[in-house]
Amino acid sequence: MSRATIERYFDAFNRNDVPGMLDCLTDDVAHHVNEGNIRIGRDAFEAFCQHMSRCYDETLTELVVFVAEDGARGAAEYMVNGTYLVTDEGLPDATGQGYRLPAGSFFSLHEGKISRVVTYYNLSDWIAQVS
Repeated sequence: MSRATIERYFDAFNRNDVPGMLDCLTDDVAHHVNEGNIRIGRDAFEAFCQHMSRCYDETLTELVVFVAEDGARGAAEYMVNGTYLVTDEGLPDATGQGYRLPAGSFFSLHEGKISRVVTYYNLSDWIAQVS
């Protein structure tokens, strides 16, 4: 179940299906954003996704999902293939630059839903690619 939930979450991401992603999350999900604050709850997660969709067009490839034997935690490694669409505050100007960088996510799961998402990527690498 845990692997299927994580895979469904990433499938929804790649389809830009925010409601599909939200369906994988608990109501009180803790979203640990790379280089950002922790956002609590599905509403905060949805607002983050809307912002990201405005600024970035991303597809994840080379996905490998790992799940703990007890199903309570999981992780994924993948490549982010993206286009920088609209300038994000505090970051370089967007001019439609493409980028590709490795990333990873860690998950906690509770009763078949994701209760914690932690995402990491190398921000310096991304900035170098779009500058």
